[in-house]
Amino acid sequence: MNLRRTWAIFRKEVIHVRRDPISLLEIILLPLVLMLLYGYALTFDIQKVTLAVYDEDLSQLSQDLVRRFQSTEYFKLARFPQSYGELKDLISRGEVQVGLIIPYDFSWSYQTGKTAKVQALVDGTDSNTANIILGYIQGVTAPYAQDLLVQRLQGGGPARQASPVEAQVRYWFNEDLESRNYIVPGLIAVIMTVVGALLTSLSVVRELERGSMEGLLSTPLKKTELLLGKLGPYFFIGMLDMGIVMAMGKFLFQVPLRGSPLLLIGLSALFLIATLGQGLLISVSSQSQMQAFQLALLSTFLPSFLLSGFVFAIYLMPLPLRIISYIVPARYVVTISKGIYLKGLGLGVLWPSALMLGAAASLFVLLAIRKFEKKIY
Repeated sequence: MNLRRTWAIFRKEVIHVRRDPISLLEIILLPLVLMLLYGYALTFDIQKVTLAVYDEDLSQLSQDLVRRFQSTEYFKLARFPQSYGELKDLISRGEVQVGLIIPYDFSWSYQTGKTAKVQALVDGTDSNTANIILGYIQGVTAPYAQDLLVQRLQGGGPARQASPVEAQVRYWFNEDLESRNYIVPGLIAVIMTVVGALLTSLSVVRELERGSMEGLLSTPLKKTELLLGKLGPYFFIGMLDMGIVMAMGKFLFQVPLRGSPLLLIGLSALFLIATLGQGLLISVSSQSQMQAFQLALLSTFLPSFLLSGFVFAIYLMPLPLRIISYIVPARYVVTISKGIYLKGLGLGVLWPSALMLGAAASLFVLLAIRKFEKKIY
């Protein structure tokens, strides 16, 4: 391979990029827009869950329970319906998300040594939201039940005042359970996939459509020199977008970076080469820019969003999808990014994912070179 000829193609591609400042601006703004949209819109944190309480007991004990819900930041007490039918209508119309029913014998059951029961009706239209709300409800009722248990045991004498078992839960790596700390590291994979694939998926087929490729094909350029020269400028643009994403994660979303930034940048660069190679393979295999764009969207963005572990845990997927996820490069960079950001992991732990990224980068670039036919039609 002649480096001078490769450098000439590199400079030619840079000139093409500079002649289209609007597209260059779009490429730089794309990660900004995606980061803002996903960073703020995609969240698993739910606050101010609307709550309606149907209290048939109207005792001091039931009022204490209602105040427990009011004192948290997760619930907003919206209505006090006067019947079960009214409560049901509120949930059906979507005016409240949770209905709490305190039966008429609530305090009597507690005072007589029985189990006092309450019922919570949760709108299960969105199963994920319903599960989160269920956790919030249990987070309120469990300490309340513990306090009542202690009060009941105190009546049995000093020897029985202490609870026999007390669980102390501590969360590691994401102590505050902030969704942003989980989502932003994974966004690196999605954004770099979109930017990298779209950049190179149109690079070759665009010149074929315009007819400018014929002049290059008639020169002594080798396939490797031509394709690698085209790949170079987009690699630097992709790394610029990578820097923008990291800066926004640090200063805008306040996501902690516990591991090595240099390791993250180096392994992300490896992933970017794999993504650019995949886009290049799509470009040399397509007959038109529209076809290349559609193939890039279908084969890069959707798998990186759905099968990488960015949003949905891979181990919860059906077996066929778990097997398919092994051929998605974004799976490995999501593992790397979250490991470095949240856990501070090093290459000693992340080397299997790094090895798979290196294999994917080599495979896609070699396939693109092999697929490209240097001949004039």
